[in-house]
Amino acid sequence: MAYTLDWLNLVIRWSHMIAGISWIGASLYFVWLDNHLETPKNPADVANGMYGEIWAVHGGGFYHNQKFMTGPRNEPLPGDLHWFKWEAYTTWLSGIALLAVVYWSDAATYMIDPSVADITPGAAIAISIGTLVAGWLVYDALCRVLGRNPQVLAAAVALFVLLADFGLFHVFGARAAYIHVGAMIGTIMVANVFFVIIPGQRKMLDQIRAGQTPDPTPGINGKIRSVHNTYFTFPVLFIMISNHFPITYANSYGWLVLAAISVAGVLVRQFFVLADKARYVAALPVAAAVLLFATAFVVAPHPAPATAGAGAAAPVAFAAVAPIVAMRCAVCHAAHPTQAGFATAPEGVLLDTPDHIAGNAQRIYAQAVASHAMPIGNITHITDAERAQLAAWIAGGAATR
Repeated sequence: MAYTLDWLNLVIRWSHMIAGISWIGASLYFVWLDNHLETPKNPADVANGMYGEIWAVHGGGFYHNQKFMTGPRNEPLPGDLHWFKWEAYTTWLSGIALLAVVYWSDAATYMIDPSVADITPGAAIAISIGTLVAGWLVYDALCRVLGRNPQVLAAAVALFVLLADFGLFHVFGARAAYIHVGAMIGTIMVANVFFVIIPGQRKMLDQIRAGQTPDPTPGINGKIRSVHNTYFTFPVLFIMISNHFPITYANSYGWLVLAAISVAGVLVRQFFVLADKARYVAALPVAAAVLLFATAFVVAPHPAPATAGAGAAAPVAFAAVAPIVAMRCAVCHAAHPTQAGFATAPEGVLLDTPDHIAGNAQRIYAQAVASHAMPIGNITHITDAERAQLAAWIAGGAATR
């Protein structure tokens, strides 16, 4: 079963990445396109309702893009309009499938950390689903109440996401908390498309084809949600790869680290948005870089010394730590894992021989002692005393004889 789930994980994750690239690529392109439109030069085009146009060259040809806010006035809209929606829907559907295969199928391992909240797998899955639903409902309510003041709305949405980040970090294991913040934001983004942007466009289209003057309100509301989506993009992209970097989440400030990295992503996105308008504010990426470096400095673990210093406790012998590694680590990190749910050693790291253990001593220190990232969800119930023994053995030189 674990082998099958690994393959499902691979295929769905690959599909999720491909769909995400398609959606985000289209989103970034249309933001760029909107910001580069020029006033139509032909008075007849203006009279026909053209809002803006741009010429571009790519792929061996020339493109002429034209934008009509409410459709052309003197000609019918074609029937074969392309709708940019399936990129978003496929990204979300594949993301939910990935959440189910990795997290819901083995909630006890990947979602629950008893040291954070000792909940049942069923409760964890219910909270997971509830987070996605509640996230959209709260966000949508904020947009409806505060939509007339974009700055206040943006601040309220940012505060809401921060509170969700904090709350999830006190319910799930750190890795799962990150993923669920991303899943919540991703759900908000696709719900914006499904419930607001596409229905608004359909309503305007129906009015145009009925010969009516279209109400611009749905387009305005859709634009607000689209702007939110573009600023959500970079934080979500980080969260998609965050499980590979426990240095970010496996510490007591993990929720603040996520907030800081998200702010950095928003700053970088703002730089590109302004650059599209030929406004190059170098302070934005500089501020993002400073924020990232400061975050890395604050949460940096202290490396284990190569040898014990003067006055330090006597180093622990390998014979004392070998059983700890065997019981707490090697059940997953072995050529043939015995821990349920693992078909292969995570990231190919083997800890099933003395040489493997010694060769990964600093990795053990970083993951199991300094950050407590491993064992994931502490599924093997390693104790603080055992972590201390590992630290003392590594400090003493990590010798196996």
